[in-house]
Amino acid sequence: MKTRFNVALCALSAFVFCACGSGESGGNAAKSRTGAALDFTKLAPNISEAALEKHIRYLASDELEGRAPGSRGEELTLAYLTEAYSGMGLRPGNPNGMYVQEVPLIGTTVVNQPTLELKTKSGTKKLTYLDEFMGWTLRQEEESTIEDAELVFVGYGTVAPEYGWDDYKDVDVTGKVIVMLVGDPPLPDTTMFGGKAMTYYGRWTYKFEIAAKKGAAGAIIIHNTAAAGYPWGVVSNSWSGEQFDVVRADEGRDRCYLESWITEPAAIVVFEEAGLGLTVAYKRALSRTFRPIPMGITASTTLRNEFRKIRSYNVVARIEGNDPQYKDEYVIYTAHWDHLGRGNSVDGDDIYNGALDNASGVAATLEIARAFVAYKSHLKRSILIINTTAEESGLLGAYHYAEQPLYPLAKTVAVINIDGLNVWGGTSDMVVVGFGNSDLDRYLEKAIVSQERYLRPDAEPEKGYYYRSDHFPFAKKGVPALYADSGIEYVGRPSDWGM
Repeated sequence: MKTRFNVALCALSAFVFCACGSGESGGNAAKSRTGAALDFTKLAPNISEAALEKHIRYLASDELEGRAPGSRGEELTLAYLTEAYSGMGLRPGNPNGMYVQEVPLIGTTVVNQPTLELKTKSGTKKLTYLDEFMGWTLRQEEESTIEDAELVFVGYGTVAPEYGWDDYKDVDVTGKVIVMLVGDPPLPDTTMFGGKAMTYYGRWTYKFEIAAKKGAAGAIIIHNTAAAGYPWGVVSNSWSGEQFDVVRADEGRDRCYLESWITEPAAIVVFEEAGLGLTVAYKRALSRTFRPIPMGITASTTLRNEFRKIRSYNVVARIEGNDPQYKDEYVIYTAHWDHLGRGNSVDGDDIYNGALDNASGVAATLEIARAFVAYKSHLKRSILIINTTAEESGLLGAYHYAEQPLYPLAKTVAVINIDGLNVWGGTSDMVVVGFGNSDLDRYLEKAIVSQERYLRPDAEPEKGYYYRSDHFPFAKKGVPALYADSGIEYVGRPSDWGM
């Protein structure tokens, strides 16, 4: 049975089979090297569900132990992928002749059970680790301590000059612990920020970055399930184990001593102690005239850390283009190979297998590679397949490639990211996460017509999925990037079944 994801291959065929995308017009047909017309919608060979399933079953098997970076699971995953790409006839993607790009990582584990101790006018309150408070640091220090640092509420913690928005104003927060709301300000003016859609200012990554730039000793984000897009359990599970970061020359000294979240119920109590009230704080933060509010509370905590440095790897394979003018331009297909490894046991099983996220995406890149090899004599531009590491730790493998690309980003005309395949059945639509952020949308829109389907924007843009997958580090560098997702209108199902 031919799967419905072939459209992802067909859509960007316009870049690799013909000379478009760099100022020339593209379409569903173009001339081959022999001059014959090529119909991109018919080029893909029969990519079978059986082939995809074979890859997924192995990559998500217990043998690979959840594919955590630096584990035996990584070794087995790399061996499987490099053997597969080599066997298909793809060249090593690294110019040094290897199928891998080294990504130096440092893993940090908080080995104590830290509490967040808050001194208020009425006494001392301790927020418990995992249940009310989740904290870590990217500073490579065995002990990271904050002692009696003043809490300052900074609204959404956003500095957005293009919107005339500055939550910090001229207030110095150096050495203090700032408290922020998650997401973007939900303003009635839809021209501000992204309207319903989250901007990068709403992401926790931005909030911790700006806190460090402002010199804060620590940063606390107040969790809210609707605004964050995930429940507290995701926060406590995702940050309670070993946390990876790329190895930094400054050993993380430009980061805060504490990066953390607290639950909304805990925040309600804290804001009552501050005489402010969380509801009032939410309202005040919606004004452009908002200024930081000292809370009259101090915070203390100590994180005891253990470190290990590992060498993890992106897998990179290459299919050479044929056109002398365009073969030095690249179309990248990417899917992260890593998952969460081992974690808290569920019904006696502590392996987080990651079948959907993202063994299925890796299976797709393997079969897309096989499809392109079958038609490599027609290729004008070159293809790179990149299976990244440490996506689950903050898109680290993709960021590393974007910072240290093996081929110039100025010559990279497109990145197509696959982070989970549709496994639920055929749809009459296809979702583009971050629809409108790239001209690649229109190529996909042309190709999908051949399947009598249509594109739709992400149904939940407020959850910020556009900033949460491996296309984003490339997009930040100005590379056209596409993140297509499953549709939601399933054939033969009620209209609301997909959601």
